[in-house]
Order: sequence, then structure tokens, then C-alpha cells
Amino acid sequence: MIARADDPSHPSPEPGAPPARGNLWRDLPAPGSAEEIRILASRPGARIERIVSRAHASPPDFWYDQDEDEFVLLVSGSATLTLLGPGDETQTMHLAPGDWLHLPAHCRHRVDATDPDEPTLWLAIFYPPVT
Repeated sequence: MIARADDPSHPSPEPGAPPARGNLWRDLPAPGSAEEIRILASRPGARIERIVSRAHASPPDFWYDQDEDEFVLLVSGSATLTLLGPGDETQTMHLAPGDWLHLPAHCRHRVDATDPDEPTLWLAIFYPPVT
């Protein structure tokens, strides 16, 4: 189960507006909670999300297949992902804090596991692919 939390207190500032600010560590979901996705900023065609996972994984046989590019930075915790390439070849990746990954649009992927002992905090940026 994924909980989405659009945070109206941190909208993308309009030109001339004061800057928006926040803290990635504030209001983390409790252990045992659903994975939480909070939109920190957005514009047409692009958004920045904070994702907090606590021992979460993608459902069995589920693959993300997104229409947009995704740049993801692992801020804390750890994660294991599987990427599905041409010919259904799989590649497993282990991510630690500071690791980042650029997933082009339609790069099928899944999260196999996230850290069971501490929050896995991701910063994800979604934007249109190069055409």
C-alpha cells in the first residue's frame, strides 16, 4: 500500500513569491506504515517527490513502467532494485545512501526490498523524456 501526500504547505513558488522550504526528515511515517510519497514541488510535466519506505517492496510480478524519466537519490536506508532490460534480461542493483539512479522513461523496474531497520528515504525527480 502506498500513501500519497500532496503537501499544500510546500507548493512550487510562483515567480516573485517567497521561497518554499521544508525538511526531508520532518513528519516521517511510523514504522509499519504504508510507503509514503509526498510531492515537494511540481510544475506541468515535472515533479519532485520525497518517498519514505520502511521494509517495503513492489508487489509480486509488478513492474514500474513510467512515461517519464526518473532521477532518484537514496538519502538514507538501503534498497535493492531489479531492472528489466531488452530480452527480459534482469539486472539487480543495491543502493546505499548517496547512490543515485537515472531511469529513462519505460525502463521497467521494481523495488525488491528496502531497509528493515531504518527509513529508506528517496528523493525522486520526474520529468519528460528527450524526444
